[in-house]
Amino acid sequence: MTSGAAGGARSPPFRTPVFVMTHHARPSFTLSDTTFHFVDGAPATVLERARKAAQGKDVRLGGGVTTVRQFLDAGLVDTMHVAVSPVKLGSGLRLWGSPDELLDRFHLEVIPSPSGVTHHLFWRK
Repeated sequence: MTSGAAGGARSPPFRTPVFVMTHHARPSFTLSDTTFHFVDGAPATVLERARKAAQGKDVRLGGGVTTVRQFLDAGLVDTMHVAVSPVKLGSGLRLWGSPDELLDRFHLEVIPSPSGVTHHLFWRK
C-alpha cells in the first residue's frame, strides 16, 4: 500500500512510505527515499497506519487478488481501476467471476481500449 506515484529505474518508484502486509513482520528499511514497513495485521489496521503516514494524501492499494479481496470485503476501497487483458497466462486466483458482483457497493464504468484491454472503473455508491 502506497501513497505515491512513479519513479526511477534502480531505486523504488514510490517515494512514499510503503506498507507490506505479511504474516512475518520484520523491521522497516529505507531504500533511497522510500521506507518499507512490513506489518502483520488486519486490513483496517494497516490502512490506518498508511493513512497516518500519507498525511492527508491518497493511499493506494497494490497487490494480488487475495490482498485486494481482503480490502474489498472489509469495505475499505473507495475507487478501483482494474485493467483486464484477454490473454490467459495460466491458472491462478480470480478477482471475480464477473465485475457485476461488486455492483451492490460500486458504480461501474467499463471502457474498452483498441489494444483489447478492458478497463473497469469502480467508485463507491
